[in-house]
Amino acid sequence: MKLAVWYLLPVGIAVASLVAVMLVLGGFRVRRAMRQFGDEERIAALRTYDSARRRAYKGILLVLAVLFAFFAAAQPQYGKGTRLIPATNIDVVVALDFSKSMYAKDVVPSRIFRAKLEIARLVKELRGARFAAVAFAGEPMGFPLTADGAAIAQFLRQLSPNDMPVGGTAIARALRYSENMLTRDPKSRNHKRVIILVTDGEDLEGDPVAAAKAIGNGGTTVHVVQIGGLTAERIPEIDEQGRVVAWRTDAKGRPLMTQLSPEGEEQLAAIAKASPGGMLIRAAKGTTGIEEITAALRAQMKSELSERVESVYADIYYYPLALALLLLLIEVFLAEAPKRVFVRATPPPKKRPLGLGRRQPKGAEVPHG
Repeated sequence: MKLAVWYLLPVGIAVASLVAVMLVLGGFRVRRAMRQFGDEERIAALRTYDSARRRAYKGILLVLAVLFAFFAAAQPQYGKGTRLIPATNIDVVVALDFSKSMYAKDVVPSRIFRAKLEIARLVKELRGARFAAVAFAGEPMGFPLTADGAAIAQFLRQLSPNDMPVGGTAIARALRYSENMLTRDPKSRNHKRVIILVTDGEDLEGDPVAAAKAIGNGGTTVHVVQIGGLTAERIPEIDEQGRVVAWRTDAKGRPLMTQLSPEGEEQLAAIAKASPGGMLIRAAKGTTGIEEITAALRAQMKSELSERVESVYADIYYYPLALALLLLLIEVFLAEAPKRVFVRATPPPKKRPLGLGRRQPKGAEVPHG
């Protein structure tokens, strides 16, 4: 029986006792009214049936029905069994940096191309998880949570840094946007929530560490994949066909370089530490580091998020509930007196007038007037 409704049993006993007391008091009032009406022996002689016993039966039925009704409300359980609890669902939002620096080719063929490839593999290997995607530069845009991982991969695959309306690397906005996608989904409240931030730069506009702390306080874990290192890399100019047509330069004609500063590296590390269980993966030469996050999440799903066996009990509340309804029906249809049977009295035989219709003895003279 569920502990949360144990209080219903004493409440039910108290209510049933109150009903019983009221019925007894009602019986006493009936007897007192009879004494005030007249002599009990004369009144008893006028009555055709003493209904006191049947009223007592009806009162007992009513009290028992109240008891069984409260017992059913307490949701009694019986027996013990087991059932397999499916794996806890996990919701993953991949926030991918689409700034122009992601065109750098220190990761072959480019940072952005390789990141998309690794994210598609992540989605494929984490079966049973739901995914959402956020593409960001100066402003984020997203694809909502779905169990269709192929749709997420396709959403990221069709975008490029050239499609971003605002340049830059607004990590704080991307994190808040990712968290908003999780909180808007009602199913996500009961799921394990993870945000994977994939970026090669630092946020010079907002406060991503504070945003990550707020997200962590809400129960969401933020993992950071740092692509690119302290070595400066040139940024190519890519056309619509994905070909390098030039190298980006500043206003003075000097080549634009992408390089994560020590301050930026510390910022990314602080973002990962801001949420419980957050990890920082620094990409090695020629890799993105997303594969390490994939392996960690897959291991987590096989351990703490795996299927488990749980003891269960069968609900039997409908038995006392049915008994309560049955007792109430009996109480309703049990009359206080037996049904009276009226018998029609047969009329007395009619008397015939003397001398009519009688046979005269032989030889007797019939009188004449």
